[in-house]
Amino acid sequence: MKQLSDRLTGLSESETIAMSQRSRELQRQGKDIINLSVGEPDFPSPPYVKEAAIAAIEDDFTHYPPVPGIPELREAIVAKFKRDNNLEYKPSQIVVSTGGKQALSNAIYALVNEGDEVIIPSPYWVSYPAMAQLAGGKSVFVYAGIDQDFKMTPQQLEDAITPKSKVLLLNSPCNPTGSVYSLEELKALAIVLERHPNVFVISDEIYEYINYEVPHHSMAEIPSLKERVIIVNGVSKGYAMTGWRIGYMAAPEWVASACSRLQGQYTSGTSTISQKAALAAIEGPLEYTRSMVDAFRRRRELVVKMANEIPGLKNNNPAGAFYLFPNVSSFFGKSFNGHTIEDARDLSFYLLEQAYVATVSGTAFGNKNCIRFSYATSDELLVEAMKRIKKALAALK
Repeated sequence: MKQLSDRLTGLSESETIAMSQRSRELQRQGKDIINLSVGEPDFPSPPYVKEAAIAAIEDDFTHYPPVPGIPELREAIVAKFKRDNNLEYKPSQIVVSTGGKQALSNAIYALVNEGDEVIIPSPYWVSYPAMAQLAGGKSVFVYAGIDQDFKMTPQQLEDAITPKSKVLLLNSPCNPTGSVYSLEELKALAIVLERHPNVFVISDEIYEYINYEVPHHSMAEIPSLKERVIIVNGVSKGYAMTGWRIGYMAAPEWVASACSRLQGQYTSGTSTISQKAALAAIEGPLEYTRSMVDAFRRRRELVVKMANEIPGLKNNNPAGAFYLFPNVSSFFGKSFNGHTIEDARDLSFYLLEQAYVATVSGTAFGNKNCIRFSYATSDELLVEAMKRIKKALAALK
């Protein structure tokens, strides 16, 4: 008899699977699908990164690495935090993992006990609740709508904290909303956290470099909280290196040590070749990253302008990442060819079937009134996609 563990049978499937499957079916039928659902840069990895990886292979750098990462990469990450964030860390406080997702999981598993509460501002990245669930924690969602730019207020945070609260999962710049917390906003949240010394902050800063108006700031910059903040970052978004699978954390030494011990039991160290590539990225010039950000900024302005011209869409102006997360609730209850749009999931499938544009329903991110567009694709495809979306939405009556 096939019998999975309780932790796995209770784990919900990704909301995006059905959309991906249907997109592939339509493509096989010859439909011209424009994919705005992909959450990764559409640029190749920098040439100097690829050269470093090739050199590592040719130098036979192919044996088991130290579990928390090769020393030179951890030292480079320390230097990066000093250079970019004015934060002081030691190499012993850095743990390199197989992607930012593993770094997040490590931190959650290291801190959360059965029944502990994990505070998750909503909208959130799709995997946060599942990570908390697998650790035995309980997700406590703090809803922040488009009228507050999808950002949690200090009072909302205060209201969410209970004696069982253990972790606040904060993501800035945010996937899916593109919202960015300013230093002043972080300081206001910090005042609340100072009253609750048992709550740790896991700060997901993977989109750090993809910032437009507001400079990036970290909760770890606030001295009273630094010893309770675990920063998670990586090379995936800022260097177009999603497939290299390199993430890292900077944490209090006792947390970093625990995460290294945990990682040593279920994956050990990550790919030596990828670590050498990440070293080249982090130590290298930021011109390549800046050119990507310039392209994303131009695309953001293009998409927001066209979205604002679509009646019924309610948009914010994302300050970072490469997503637009419009409120589409004005279309709920409208119909096309006898099919009624009940929620954001229905609307996402409608846009796929009628406009041949793939998006992601906001229900995957904890907001049933929105859908996510990724503008990490060419200007030409974005213009065509927005034209198709406008026409399809106008057909709903």
